[in-house]
Amino acid sequence: MRSIWNGAISFGLVSIPIKLVNATESHAISFRQVHVEDGGRIRYRKFCELEDREVESAEIGKAYEAADGAMIPITDEDLGSLPLPTAKTIEIVAFVPADRIDPLQMDAAYYLSANGVPAAKPYTLLREALKRSQKVAIAKFALRGRERLGMLRVVDDVIAMHGLLWPDEIRATDGVAPDTSVTVRDQELDLADALMATLGEVDLADLHDDYREAVEELIAAKASGEEAPHAPAPTGGGKVLDLMAALEKSVREAKESRGEQEKAAEGEVQPLRGRRTASKAAPKADAGKKSTSTAKKTTAKKTTTANKSTSTAKKTPAKKTTAKKTTTRKRSA
Repeated sequence: MRSIWNGAISFGLVSIPIKLVNATESHAISFRQVHVEDGGRIRYRKFCELEDREVESAEIGKAYEAADGAMIPITDEDLGSLPLPTAKTIEIVAFVPADRIDPLQMDAAYYLSANGVPAAKPYTLLREALKRSQKVAIAKFALRGRERLGMLRVVDDVIAMHGLLWPDEIRATDGVAPDTSVTVRDQELDLADALMATLGEVDLADLHDDYREAVEELIAAKASGEEAPHAPAPTGGGKVLDLMAALEKSVREAKESRGEQEKAAEGEVQPLRGRRTASKAAPKADAGKKSTSTAKKTTAKKTTTANKSTSTAKKTPAKKTTAKKTTTRKRSA
């Protein structure tokens, strides 16, 4: 990576020669301005207002415009001769916990590379000290014509520096919050918590720029003479009339997108299993009823059999009496 600034880190009396390189890069697709009628390039040329002619880059300098419109020329030599200790030095002024830094202050990010073999030992010392203290270093440095604030922290085995905005560059939040008084119910907070839990965490490495990919596909289609892809018609949208309904729908959609629809379905089956268990228990009750009815039938049968036995018993003595009469008659004869 090409360095954009060479200097040193001032760590007390220790000086660490370093090179500053950009830690980020932009993958945005850039476009040229063209004339719509013929596709010719549109270029901006720099003209001098007094001479009304185009000037080269070497002829262009800096100037400060005063309140009355007067131009006060400022040269690079003027800026370089300023009594600024951070002109070529990243001066560490304090070590603070990382949570003391407001993310609103975060600006561009850089990597600090040890410049040369002698810088390896003090560079490693500062890196390990930052690791062990679990703090970040606050520093001041000058870059591109102005003094800036920076935060040094360890990324892998490299010291990284985040440019910080000065506290007076952060705007106040006055007038940004809603003016109307709103009451949030506990049920709404519960659904919001459920939605947050369903969405869960994400690995930032898995996220990508969908818009840039769509633009690349559009350019490739136009370059090959094919039909440009069209975006699907937007669904939903509009005013949110029922916040609870919107939260519930969001939770359902989040579960479906996370592939948890089957788990939710299993959770809904559990009550049905209870019903099935109850329905399975019902036949046992029916069996009890059947047993009772069977017992009743058995008792009835026994009673009938007993009645029959009683009637038979009653008939049997009659037959015996008849037999005695027959025997007496025979004896008389």
